[in-house]
Amino acid sequence: MRHELSWQTTPGLRGFVCSKFRVVETRTPDQQRCVAVSLENDEQREELLAELEMHFAAQRFEDAKSAFEAVKTYALERAGGKH
Repeated sequence: MRHELSWQTTPGLRGFVCSKFRVVETRTPDQQRCVAVSLENDEQREELLAELEMHFAAQRFEDAKSAFEAVKTYALERAGGKH
């Protein structure tokens, strides 16, 4: 199934923070603001969300673009590069 991964990127005292990850099923993912991933079921979706929250909880980024690229790379690698 095709899904759209999105999240919130907010500025903090030590840099940009990524949080509030969401994955929704979609036919046409928004490639500008989200990342398209293929997941087989709800269990994989929940696992991905938990991993993203844990992995990015303590990370800080210089800008929103680098934050986006880091999450995109991680998510695509984690989902097996399927998009």
